[in-house]
Amino acid sequence: MLKEFKDFIAKGNVMDMAVGIIIGAAFTAIVKSMVDDLINPIIGLFMGGVDFVNSYLVLAGDVPAGATLEAARETGASVFAHGAFIMAIINFLIIAFVVFMLVRYVNKAKEAAAKEEEVVEEAAPAGPSELDVLLEIRDSLKK
Repeated sequence: MLKEFKDFIAKGNVMDMAVGIIIGAAFTAIVKSMVDDLINPIIGLFMGGVDFVNSYLVLAGDVPAGATLEAARETGASVFAHGAFIMAIINFLIIAFVVFMLVRYVNKAKEAAAKEEEVVEEAAPAGPSELDVLLEIRDSLKK
């Protein structure tokens, strides 16, 4: 059973998946920083200086005026954090678009490699078949 587990772990698919998860986590951090540090300020600029991430509605509880979303949550108030939700959607759309572009690029690269292989196979001279060689040997032996 231990040998089967080692074989399973050593398979390329499992290792590829592990690398993909690690790179995906790092990429998510980059996208989060891009949204938090670049996109949110631009959105806030168009909204009149409002910090979009800290845009929320208090459903129940007392929250000091002008408190951040984190401060509102720490008071124990029930908040409807629509700004944070919209930022999560923006994060998802950016990540999905980049993954789409990567998959598209990889598929094009695979198609180009397959076309090159076809050209190489077609360009290779076709040698005699096994039957032709055997017939030639038979004819040589008859002489």
